[in-house]
Amino acid sequence: MAANARIENALEAALAQAGGSGCPPQLTAAVRHAVFPGGARIRPQLCLAVARACGDDRPELSDAAAISIELLHCASLVHDDLPCFDDAPVRRGQPSVHSAFGERLAVLAGDGLIVVAFQVLARAGAQAPDRLVPLLTTIAGSVGLPGGIVAGQAWECESRVSISQYHREKTGSLFAAATVAGAQAAGGDAEAWRGLGEWLGEAYQAADDIRDVVADAQQLGKPIGRDAALGRPSVARERGLPSAMRHFDALVRNAVEAVPECRGAPMLRALVRSESERLVPSHLAAPLRAAA
Repeated sequence: MAANARIENALEAALAQAGGSGCPPQLTAAVRHAVFPGGARIRPQLCLAVARACGDDRPELSDAAAISIELLHCASLVHDDLPCFDDAPVRRGQPSVHSAFGERLAVLAGDGLIVVAFQVLARAGAQAPDRLVPLLTTIAGSVGLPGGIVAGQAWECESRVSISQYHREKTGSLFAAATVAGAQAAGGDAEAWRGLGEWLGEAYQAADDIRDVVADAQQLGKPIGRDAALGRPSVARERGLPSAMRHFDALVRNAVEAVPECRGAPMLRALVRSESERLVPSHLAAPLRAAA
């Protein structure tokens, strides 16, 4: 089965179980609104691609790892959009969860998605306990303290910020979890894959900073100009757009070079290059490269 189908089927199954009989209907609807329709699903795609490169001998476990990461990502977006953070009215081209369901249900939906992510992982890992503990450690660490998404978000509350650390924690941590967890789910050499996730995650955040300045809000599916409006750390603001574009290109090259030699290496390198083009399309990138 293709990766996209595996991801969507596993997400549907997880949310069907979570939103079963007895769950408050509005909460069920808010949770589904946060997850469907999805974005590029690059994190679970990356997780499954690494699992395949490592043999993917337990596909039910790699599916669980992939969608637990996607559910945690969706939870972080719900919380990120709240009035106390970005106050974003739109996400993925539709009303954000708090805009559609209210702030209380948005908080509960985000919290619920975090719990569902670990329930999914625990159920699948019961058949492979030797792999479950490393997976739990990797994925929990990517969203918690001291260096996960929560810590990354908290840097926005500090007066002095290392932008590289901010990017690594807010965005890169979950990408690194995707590559490491993909290997762990398949019994592979997890640390060999960490660099790919770290470089690609940092590139993803650099691209987000660039698009926040130069992209079209309708095409992006969310408001632009938020970094400047909220005074958030941004590589585009710190370096200027041409230098930020050079930085993004260097991060993508590092991600490509970080792919370990294996039977899936050409596919993974192609995935990184394709994703870089999606993140900063040529019509946006070309003028910035020319100005560098």
